[in-house]
Amino acid sequence: MNIGLLGGGQLGRMMIQAAHQLGHTVTVLDPDPNGPAGQIADQVIVGAYDDPQALAQLAQAASVFTTEFENVPAASLRFLAAHGPTYPNADCVEKAQDRLVEKAFIQSAGVAVAAHAAIRSVDDLKTCAAELFPAILKTARLGYDGKGQAVVQNRDQAIEAFKSMGAVVCVLEKKLPLAKEISVIIARHADGSVAVFPVGENIHKGGILDTTMVPAQIDDQLASTARDAASRIAQTMGYVGVLCVEFFVLADGSLVANEMAPRPHNSGHYSIEACQTSQFEQQVRICTGQALGSTDLKFPVRMTNLLGDLWFPNGEAAGQVEPDWAAMTQTPGSSLHLYGKAQARPGRKMGHLTQRLDV
Repeated sequence: MNIGLLGGGQLGRMMIQAAHQLGHTVTVLDPDPNGPAGQIADQVIVGAYDDPQALAQLAQAASVFTTEFENVPAASLRFLAAHGPTYPNADCVEKAQDRLVEKAFIQSAGVAVAAHAAIRSVDDLKTCAAELFPAILKTARLGYDGKGQAVVQNRDQAIEAFKSMGAVVCVLEKKLPLAKEISVIIARHADGSVAVFPVGENIHKGGILDTTMVPAQIDDQLASTARDAASRIAQTMGYVGVLCVEFFVLADGSLVANEMAPRPHNSGHYSIEACQTSQFEQQVRICTGQALGSTDLKFPVRMTNLLGDLWFPNGEAAGQVEPDWAAMTQTPGSSLHLYGKAQARPGRKMGHLTQRLDV
């Protein structure tokens, strides 16, 4: 079967690898002909994600469609849905594109979120509840990896941050006393069957995921609560595909949902080596109608993101230096994944390293 993929990044690359292993082909639509996914795709259609001609080509080439990032235009998914199933569908992706819509939906599914307020004007900041501060001001749309957000201690700081963000619609979210950040990745099939991956414990640096440890160092009851909450969100949404739900574990042991990603997720990369079935293979299985695989964990594991900073050990002015991959992978049970990106930049995800923790 030929799968149509919107997006040409590293998530798409790893999904293509899984598709090829199962004997399927993938056609990628991406503005960059040499992106990580395009380098190994069976066919690349070069064009914008909302280009009618490019979408028509993709619709003709493939019989089922998916995406590797959440900011794909929902209208593009709706166009493709007239030519074959899209996993996930446009309605689900739209919910994750706007933080205000997303939080309202998660609450409607019976899962707690942080106290927050919609900010559409300076007046909203002047009149919002004082109890929200200190807070994090986030753009409602398009923020990722720490972009489009600022920690604010009071109204004055919030107003300045809002203006600096261009006065776009934002959400003001109460800053919570965090103990841990965890994520749950769930695969939900069109037939309603569900497979939930082990809970991952995430550490961020500079707003970007640094490491994921699996299993998370939390008790069984909290892990079960997180898995149940993610399942409830997916089922309430009628979601079909791989979905990640990120949670905050608070200092008092309670759990609140932070956000969801309607695609395979960075915190699930460990599953390639450490689970019976990876998150990427699950997405392929869903697209091709094959039953979901087991998500059993083979061994405890740590996944570390490799950012472009590694290429500049002496600073950007000193120039780019290739990291010592041999030294990085000399520990038994280490697996290196590089994404084929030609140019390293600080903060750019260039690859990841998976290390099993029982050797």
